[in-house]
Amino acid sequence: MPGDKALRLGATTTALITPFRDDKVDIGALERLVERQVLAGVDGLAVCTPTAESPTLTIAERSEIIRTCVRIAAGRVPVVAATGTNDTAGSIELTRRAEALGAGAALVTVPYYSKPGQNGMINHFRQIATASRLPLIVYDDPSRTATRLTEQTMAALADIPLIVGLASCCDGCEMPAHLRGRFHHISGDDASAVPFLVSGGHGILSTGANVQPRLFGSMHQAARGGNLAAARVLHDRLLPLMRSLGADGDPSIVKYALHLTLGIDPAVRLPLLQADREVEIAIADALADLSCGGIPGISI
Repeated sequence: MPGDKALRLGATTTALITPFRDDKVDIGALERLVERQVLAGVDGLAVCTPTAESPTLTIAERSEIIRTCVRIAAGRVPVVAATGTNDTAGSIELTRRAEALGAGAALVTVPYYSKPGQNGMINHFRQIATASRLPLIVYDDPSRTATRLTEQTMAALADIPLIVGLASCCDGCEMPAHLRGRFHHISGDDASAVPFLVSGGHGILSTGANVQPRLFGSMHQAARGGNLAAARVLHDRLLPLMRSLGADGDPSIVKYALHLTLGIDPAVRLPLLQADREVEIAIADALADLSCGGIPGISI
C-alpha cells in the first residue's frame, strides 16, 4: 500500500448505481442503498460513475447524489465522486463541486472521444490536481476512451502529489513494478479480482457489490489477505452472478438484480433500456442459487 499518499481505500469500493423513480433521482432509495453498503462492510462508495449512468446526470443531480451519499455515509466510509469528462475545465468544475460537498476523493477518467495524446492527458490531470485539494484516482478504461495510459505517463502522473491511485478497467493493465509503491492500484473487474488482489493489487471498484456487498467484500478481503482458499470458495459461489451481471457494469442489469433483492425500481435512462428477458432470467437464477446455498461463516 502506498504509504505517503493522502487517501486510503480498502479492498472493496462499490460503484454505486443511481436509483430513479419517475425519471428523477430517488433519494430515499439512494439513502437505503448507501446504508446497506456501509452496514455490509464495504470500504468505500464511488458515485456518479458510468455504472451510475453519469452521462445522463445533470450537474444538480450529481450534487444531490454526492451530498446524500456523504450525509448517509457520515464518515464511516469515503465517498469517491467521479468528476472526469473529456473537457478539462468541466472536470475542474465538477471536482471543485465534489470537494465542497464533502467527497473524500475524485475519480477522474482519461478523456474520452477527443482522444488526446499522452502529454495532453498528463496536462489534463495536472490541471485538475492543482485546482482542488481532493485526492485524485485516475480512471483508465480503454473500452470507453479508446486510448490507454502508457507506462511513461503513469510515472509522470505518480509525480503529481494529489494523484493517489490508478483504476484500471482493461485486460493486461498491470502496474509496473517500480510504480506499485506510488499508487493505490484498483481493478474495475470483479471476475479477475482474486488473482489481481493476490498478486498485489490494492482494491476493487466493484459493480457486483451493489447486489451482494457482504459476499464481494469478503471475497476481496480474503484475496488481499492471502487467504486464497476462502477467496476461491467465494469466487466460485459468486461466479454465476458475475457472469449474469456481465463485464461492462450495465446499470440495467444491476438494477434488475436490485429490483429482485430490494424492490429497487429498475428504470434506466435512455439511451439505455431495461434488461432483456433472458438476462433477467439469468439474474434470477443466479440470485436463487446464492440464497439456497449458504457459505459457512458468512451471512448473505
